Amino acid sequence: MVINSEDEPEAIKLSAEDKAALDARAGRGLIRAVMAQGVMAVLATVIAGAVAGSAAAWSALAGAGAYFLPNSLFALRLLLNAHQPGRANPFTFFLGEAFKLGMTVLLLGLTVYLGRGHIVWPALLIGLLCVLKGHVLLLMTGKLS
Repeated sequence: MVINSEDEPEAIKLSAEDKAALDARAGRGLIRAVMAQGVMAVLATVIAGAVAGSAAAWSALAGAGAYFLPNSLFALRLLLNAHQPGRANPFTFFLGEAFKLGMTVLLLGLTVYLGRGHIVWPALLIGLLCVLKGHVLLLMTGKLS
């Protein structure tokens, strides 16, 4: 398929106010997502503790924290870079994403190594999954934008 130059869509031009409004909306969405993940981490920890005791609560907290901490740092980095011109590009995003996933694996490995005989595996996995699916809380409340 050949596209003539006449068929190409025109570039969208945004004013400074439009760009600021888009940055603010993206920042609010990012903050909401991290807060929802934090709420899910607390819920998983409290429920695991109520159902299976303190070892399960600590395991759920460790599983949730293994993803929540690197993700929060990545979100903070994205928020800070959003307000600096020229700093946001796909390479830095994917590099940050790789760092986040690597840190998650490292924290999970450290949790397994340090907690050897004390880990309640279902609680750890549920804590991790609850944080990974924090956006479900936003969907349920209608705050996902």
